[in-house]
Amino acid sequence: MNKVMLIGNVGKEPDVKYYDSDQAVAQFPLATTERGYMLPNGTRVPDRTDWHNIVMWRELAKIAERYVHKGDKLYIEGRIRYRYYDDKKGQRRFIAEIYADNMELLTPKQASTTVQNNQTQENTRTKIKDDVDNDTLPF
Repeated sequence: MNKVMLIGNVGKEPDVKYYDSDQAVAQFPLATTERGYMLPNGTRVPDRTDWHNIVMWRELAKIAERYVHKGDKLYIEGRIRYRYYDDKKGQRRFIAEIYADNMELLTPKQASTTVQNNQTQENTRTKIKDDVDNDTLPF
């Protein structure tokens, strides 16, 4: 059985590419953090963050393109896949990827809406400023 379940934060905006008759693939990094703890002898074990390469296909990729943003908390369910490639120097490189079968957005809708609203307000302010600078006031 090959089953992976992760809860973590998106490291950057999904990179979405389209191929063959409107099919999509999305890729982005996801950070998971294992909390640190204190040993009985007083030694502190720090937090440990791991980065995972997430790959989504077809409709799930299109959903990620619309709704997933840097910093969002996600639940990802899928399977791990390994592949190899040769870099520009001819050295064999190894990469592990999580092929997502299921995703749940854990970031509260209000939080992501607030970020989008702030961006919209900033864009509106910029447009108004540009209009004023260009002497195109409607009155």
